[in-house]
Order: sequence, then C-alpha cells, then structure tokens
Amino acid sequence: MITLLFFAHLQEAVGEGRIVLSNVPETVKELKQEVENRYHIDLKQVMVAVNEEYARDDQTLQPGDIVAFIPPVSGG
Repeated sequence: MITLLFFAHLQEAVGEGRIVLSNVPETVKELKQEVENRYHIDLKQVMVAVNEEYARDDQTLQPGDIVAFIPPVSGG
C-alpha cells in the first residue's frame, strides 16, 4: 500500500486530502497516469514528493511510501 496526499485544488478535485492505494505502481510516472485517469485531473504542472523528497517521474515506488502531489503556488 501507498498513501497519496493532495493539496490545494487537487484536494478539492479528488474530494479527499489523503487516499491509500493497495496497488503500488512501479514508478511515479505510472502513479501519475493512474491518478489522472481515476480522478480526471491534470498533473503535468504538479510536483511530486515521495517520503518528503521531491521525486522525478522515473523514481521507483515501494510499499509504505507516502506520495504528495503539490500544485504550483503563486504569490503576490
């Protein structure tokens, strides 16, 4: 299992801030594709962190990982 965390508008789009998945995709890229398909959201501009470290699309996922989806933030 892995835990997914969603922030800002992603949390609203998904309907929850935290989701636990029983299947663990092999890579961050595969996980992003699964989340995009399941929740009909675009993650192209979203940063991903695995266990509190920013991750690239080719990073391998392991059971127990915590994956955060962090949308761009604008300041003013």
